[in-house]
Amino acid sequence: MISVATITESRLVGCVFACFLVACAWAQGQKAQASASPSKIAYEKGLAALHKADLPSARSNLEKAIQLSPSNAEAHEWLGWVLGRQGDLDSAVRELRAAVKLKPGLADAHVTLASILIQQGNPAEAENEARAAVKAAPTNAEAHRILGRTLSLMNLKDEGVSELRQAVKLAPQRADLHDDLGSALAQQGHYDQAVLAFKEALRLLPAFSFAHFHLGVAYLQQKQLEDAILELRKAIEIAPQDAASHYYLSQALAAESNSADALKELQTTTELKPDWFDAQIALGLASQRAGDANAAVAAFAQAVKLRSNDPEAHNDLGLALIQKGDAESSIPEFRKATELRPEDALFRGNLGIAFMQRADFDSAITELNAAIQTTPSNASLHYNLGLAYKLKDDLDHAVTELQNAIRLEPTLADAHYTLGVLFWQRGEFDKAVEQLRGAIDARHDYTEAYYTLGTVQKQQGKLQDALASLREAIRLQPTFAPAHTTLASVLRQTGDTEGAAAEAKLATQLTGPGNNLQAAIIATNSGVRLLTAGDLDGAISQFRTAIQNNDKYAPAHLHLAEALQRQGNKASADAEFKRASELDPHK
Repeated sequence: MISVATITESRLVGCVFACFLVACAWAQGQKAQASASPSKIAYEKGLAALHKADLPSARSNLEKAIQLSPSNAEAHEWLGWVLGRQGDLDSAVRELRAAVKLKPGLADAHVTLASILIQQGNPAEAENEARAAVKAAPTNAEAHRILGRTLSLMNLKDEGVSELRQAVKLAPQRADLHDDLGSALAQQGHYDQAVLAFKEALRLLPAFSFAHFHLGVAYLQQKQLEDAILELRKAIEIAPQDAASHYYLSQALAAESNSADALKELQTTTELKPDWFDAQIALGLASQRAGDANAAVAAFAQAVKLRSNDPEAHNDLGLALIQKGDAESSIPEFRKATELRPEDALFRGNLGIAFMQRADFDSAITELNAAIQTTPSNASLHYNLGLAYKLKDDLDHAVTELQNAIRLEPTLADAHYTLGVLFWQRGEFDKAVEQLRGAIDARHDYTEAYYTLGTVQKQQGKLQDALASLREAIRLQPTFAPAHTTLASVLRQTGDTEGAAAEAKLATQLTGPGNNLQAAIIATNSGVRLLTAGDLDGAISQFRTAIQNNDKYAPAHLHLAEALQRQGNKASADAEFKRASELDPHK
C-alpha cells in the first residue's frame, strides 16, 4: 500500500508553480521601471508569456535573454522552472544551478532546484538546496516546506515534521501546507494528529481533493471504514481521474466486505492508470475471488508485462490460467517464476499441479519431489504428490505421501478424504471410514466426505450408519443427486420401499434434463472438489449431473473435459473442450 505521504511529482512542481505565478505578476509590475535593453525586453516578454502559461514562448524569450545577458540570474531561474515544467529535468537543473551560482541568495531558485532533484531521485542534493533556501530566506514558508518534504523522503521524519510545522506557522492560511504536514505525520504513524491537519486543510479549502484523499487513507489505516469511504468518494467527486483515490476506495470497500464495488473501483483504477503494477495485481486477485478467471488472467498478464522479472506475478498468472482451465499455458509462467526464484518450493509445487492438470503425472511427480526436497515440512506439497501418485495408480506411494501430509497437518481435510477414497477403492473399508471421519472432523460441512462415508458403510452392511451419513450429505447439499441415488438403494435394503421410491424420484429429477443453472453450479463445484481429491469417477458423475441440469453451463463441460483427460479418455475430453469453447470462447 502506498503511504499517505506519497506526493506526486506533478503536484510537487505544481505547487511551486503557484508561488512563481505570484512572482510573475510582481515582475510584470516592474516593467515600467526596467531598462529597454534587448536583454531586458526579451526577459520581460518571457515573464509575460509565463504569466499566460505560454511555456514555449516563455522558454524562447528567456533563452534569448540569457544569450544576450548570461549573468542574468533571474532569467536562468525562470528558464530552469519552465524546463522543469516541460519535463526537461537535466536542462532545468543546469539553469537553476547557474542561477544560484550567480546569486546564492535566490531562495526560490533553491526551492525549485530541490523539487526537481527530488523528482530525479537525488534527495541528498535536494536537501542541500532546501537548506540553502531556508538559509537565504528563513521566513519563506515554501523553503521550509521543501526542506520538510525532502527530510521526510530521506526518513529523517522528526526533523521533516519540524520543518513542515514551521512552514504552517509562517503561512497558516495555506491549505496545502497543512496537507503536507498531515502526510508527514501519517508517515510516522501519528494518524490522530494527521487527521487534524487534513481537516484544517479542508476547512481552509473544502474542495482540496488531495486533502480528502489523504484523510480517507488515514481513516483507512485507522480502520474507520465508513469515514474512509466518505472522504475517498469526495476526493473522486472533485478529481474523478485520480487513480489513487479509486484504488484506496477499493481497499476500503473490500475491508467492508463490499467485494463487488471494490472490484469496480479496481477496474476504474487500471483503466485510468494501466501501468500501475500493484493495481493490476489487486485487480487480478479480486477477479479470481469473483470467479472471473478471464479478467484475472488479463490483469496478471498486464502485471507481467510491467514487471517481467517479478516471480510472484508469473506465479499469479499461472494460477489464474489453471483456474481458467488452461494448464498448458500456465506451465511457462510457473517455470519462469521458478527460474526467477529457484528456492521457492511453492512455485515448483504449482508447476507440479499444472502438469497434473495436463495429466502428465510423471512430470508432476518430478516437480513435486523437487519442491519437497526444498521444503520437506509443507503438508500441501506432500498432499499434491500423493494425489499425483494416486492418479498414476501408484497407490503405495500415494498412501505414504498422503499419510505424510496428515502427519504434518492433521486438520488437512482433503488429505484425509483422498486417503479415505484410496482405501475404499482398495477394499480397506475400516481404514477408509477412519480417514473419511477424519475429513469430516476437519471440515464439518464436507458433503462429499459424508456421501463417500455413507457409500462405504453401505458396502460394509452398516445400513443405519449409511443412512445417517447420506442424509447428512443431502442436508448439506440437497441437489447432490448421487447421494439421493445411494440413499434410495440403502432404503430398499432396509425394506423402506416408499422412501426408496421417493429418493429415486428426486435423483431422477435432479439428473434429468432442464435449465437449472443454480443446480448446475452446485454440482460443478462439488465435482471440482472431488476432482481435486482424485476421485475421478465421482467428479465425472457430478459434472454430468451439472450438464444435465444446464447443458449450456460452460464450466461443467470444461471441468468434465479435464476429468476425462486425466482418465485417459482423450476423444471424449476433446469433445467436451470443444463444447465448452463453443459456449464460452474465452474458456
